[in-house]
Amino acid sequence: MPFAIQRIQTDRGLEFFAEKVQRRLADEFIKFRPIPPRSPHLNGKVERSQLTDLVEFWSRRDPKDPRIAQLIEEWQFEYNWRRSHGSLKGRTPAERVGELAAKTPLHEEVAALYDCSKERLCYSAWKTDQIVAGLPSARSKRSDQAGGGVKPKK
Repeated sequence: MPFAIQRIQTDRGLEFFAEKVQRRLADEFIKFRPIPPRSPHLNGKVERSQLTDLVEFWSRRDPKDPRIAQLIEEWQFEYNWRRSHGSLKGRTPAERVGELAAKTPLHEEVAALYDCSKERLCYSAWKTDQIVAGLPSARSKRSDQAGGGVKPKK
């Protein structure tokens, strides 16, 4: 990555809620921010990107093609380095990353600002997650118990 990832916002897919995944994110000083159920509008950029992938790539490719890995790599290069994007005023994502380089914090800065006391393991069940989030101990201390702070490995 040309920049440090500070947070990941996802839908409520179970693959994101595995404790191992959340602890790995914490190890990398990445905040995990799942969106509420039935709110894809909060992940509009991802939804739009997936639609573009579907229309411009997958509609023309066979997923069983033995060259699919290479074709995906070529598509990612095209999408990020050559294809202009309306949401970026005709620029490519690579151009936009370049424009923001001076404002983008390095990994060391992100790590220094990461406060594990403000992070906790999240639950895929929305109501349970909201209850745990409201508990006083949910963010106040480091714990390996459910709801405890998520501390990165040193």
